Amino acid sequence: MTKVHDTGIQEQVQLSRDEIRRYGRHLIMPEVGLEGQKKLKASSVLLVGAGGLGSPLALYLSAAGVGRIGIVDFDVVDQSNLQRQVLHGTESVGKPKLQSATERIASINPFVKVEPYETHLTSENALQILMNYDVVVDGTDNFPTRYLVNDACVLLHKPNVYGSIFRFDGQVSVFDAERGPCYRCLYSEPPPPGLVPSCAEGGVLGVLPGIIGTLQASETIKLLLGIGEPLIGRLVLFDALKTEFRELKLRKNPDCPICGKNPTIHELIDYEAFCGITPPLPTDGRQSREITVEELKQRLDQQADIVILDVREPHEYQIANLGGYLIPLNDLPKRVNELDSSKEIVVLCASGVRSARAVNFLVDIGFAKVKNLVGGINEWAEKIDSSMASY
Repeated sequence: MTKVHDTGIQEQVQLSRDEIRRYGRHLIMPEVGLEGQKKLKASSVLLVGAGGLGSPLALYLSAAGVGRIGIVDFDVVDQSNLQRQVLHGTESVGKPKLQSATERIASINPFVKVEPYETHLTSENALQILMNYDVVVDGTDNFPTRYLVNDACVLLHKPNVYGSIFRFDGQVSVFDAERGPCYRCLYSEPPPPGLVPSCAEGGVLGVLPGIIGTLQASETIKLLLGIGEPLIGRLVLFDALKTEFRELKLRKNPDCPICGKNPTIHELIDYEAFCGITPPLPTDGRQSREITVEELKQRLDQQADIVILDVREPHEYQIANLGGYLIPLNDLPKRVNELDSSKEIVVLCASGVRSARAVNFLVDIGFAKVKNLVGGINEWAEKIDSSMASY
């Protein structure tokens, strides 16, 4: 049995008649009961992210009666979120996710206090934000924030309920350096930048974050109540195509730089640099490598001799395209001889990420007249051709 630190739980709490009726199905379970429900009411959880994983987490933790829920998010609700981020509805498109989340939680359970943090989680503010919560739940989708959350939790002696999703696959674990391994014990180094595509690039099955996020919520409640066997030292892998769960045993790494026997990390670091992510080039330094949708439209209207190279997948090309030549990014190295290096080439993808990698590859092998379309096909649809589909 594992218990979270009892900060805030010692305070005496009572349940009103309305709360007793609301939580009746919990109260009749001996593992929860009246005292367990009081624990949940006195507990606090911080959700890092109000997107795909944050949606089921916010819904179920608030319905379960966790008394105080903090949410860190700085994004706004986009139409492309609605396929999986069930915390937000169509009427919330354009709203800050924090506003949408707060309103939804209030409609589910008015007894829950929501504490919004509309900000990036950074090395400067993470410790101050995380220190006020019993459990931290990582619902992020990028490596710098995952390492940041992990390190902050280790330094603050907080359990970190981890989840990740991509396409049809998900992972869940509980990293608690006081009782087992941390995230760095599993992934000591981040993957090279661009090697692992994001959900925006590779897609995600809409129901997958519901499955993984609900498992995270279950682990969180077990930690708060001190019941069951949390996933400390265990990593659950889920394959939605096979409907298959697998479990891997994790061991604490004695040489881990933050939770090992002789740690070398004693404070939060620059996680963007650690993950090899460099800031965008300044305007005066990007002109030879980038072109805006407005600039491309002007050049095409002038009938400039430009080759459009689309590095998306064929099924994406069918959704919307600007014509041109289709060579998926992974096929580019073996098909590069199909391109004429003397021509001016504009490379595009959905958002400009994959095309930027393609441009770097082409420049490295000697292409001089190649540019990346900033924002990709989606920005073209937004700013140039509103009749074009975006995704």
